[in-house]
Amino acid sequence: MKNLTKEDFLNGQLLLIDKPLGWSSFQAVNKLKWAIRKKFSLKKFKIGHAGTLDPLATGLLVICTGKFTKKITEYQGQEKEYTGVFTLGATTPSYDLETEINETFSTDHITPSLIHTTTAQFIGEIEQAPPVFSALKKDGKRLYEFAREGKAVDIPKRKVSVSTFEITEIDNLNVHFRIACSKGTYIRSIANDFGEALNSGAHLTSLRRTKIGDFNVDIAEDPLVFADTLLGPQVNE
Repeated sequence: MKNLTKEDFLNGQLLLIDKPLGWSSFQAVNKLKWAIRKKFSLKKFKIGHAGTLDPLATGLLVICTGKFTKKITEYQGQEKEYTGVFTLGATTPSYDLETEINETFSTDHITPSLIHTTTAQFIGEIEQAPPVFSALKKDGKRLYEFAREGKAVDIPKRKVSVSTFEITEIDNLNVHFRIACSKGTYIRSIANDFGEALNSGAHLTSLRRTKIGDFNVDIAEDPLVFADTLLGPQVNE
């Protein structure tokens, strides 16, 4: 990283970043942008990411600089892989931990066998409604804005594709999973719909993006480490 020049970043670099918990994708990109601009005294600099992660999710961001920003759409369209946890027995309006539990359900009928067999309903081409607490726009307004105002919004379902849905561990009501899916798939929506299919309710309590196409989070870098490496820890703010 220290050996990359200003021309390298302007001509185009593909950077793999492991987004920390609590950071927005914009914050992660902005950290890199700040470090690169500071290092090379750049006033204008193109940089962007190929697929947003919610602040409550961690994992892989593919970030493109300079002329490589033209490739963002290409990377956005590639299959993505996630690991995480659904918690059964309760739902939230946001389908995750952004909002408080709004309803609880009995889980006495839940068995490991039922959990495993239910995954089959979510493999292949499926229809899902995006969460009302999302950044998608309707009539020029973000859906989460309607949600926070308490306004009901009709959100049409859309087709997405799930190639893999594997249950990796069942820990009481916590169901650990691995999912590979197409662009536009909301894992939060799968959590909510999975709970409905089990008649137990469910919400997403942990999410990590592990792959985008052939890129793996195993070789991704924390944005703070990126800045420290490029600038040196003594000047990193």
